Amino acid sequence: MKFAVQAVLGVSLLAAFPAFAATPAPATMTAAPTPAHVKAVQDLLGAMEVDKVLRGVASRSRYPTEAQRKAVFAKLDKTPPSEVCQRLAPQLAHFISADTAVEMTRFYRTPYGRQVIHDKYNSRAQIIMPGMTAAVPAEEKNERKRPAYVRASKELADAQPMVEHEAFKLLQVIDREKR
Repeated sequence: MKFAVQAVLGVSLLAAFPAFAATPAPATMTAAPTPAHVKAVQDLLGAMEVDKVLRGVASRSRYPTEAQRKAVFAKLDKTPPSEVCQRLAPQLAHFISADTAVEMTRFYRTPYGRQVIHDKYNSRAQIIMPGMTAAVPAEEKNERKRPAYVRASKELADAQPMVEHEAFKLLQVIDREKR
């Protein structure tokens, strides 16, 4: 009975909102990555400070006790950021192309890219008045209009759910390890 109700509800949602039927997968898998491709993704993860993504996933996870939460964070403190990048890169190379990895690594190593990363992981209270926008230097405006950057930024944004998913899987592996 429950299944029939769920099936009818699902079909009615597809009829009412066709956008649900046409939603693409978050990212598609590519062929087997080359070592150079994996290295490019590893460099990108380092520039993105993906170890902070792992800590974010750990902080959003639910633990039965506070002691378990502290134990997971202690293991994360002992795990160097380079190891996190090295362990995530082979899985994420299927979802992030080499061109995207090179372009976004270059962007994240610019002064504006470092500011973007800093603001992403170090959010703070901000007062934003209506009509007020952040001042962006002219060279950064031109940088953001480059076709290679636009394409790479979109691909990386599409792969972000997979980055979070792979970070969660790595967090589970690190939690099971004896450190």
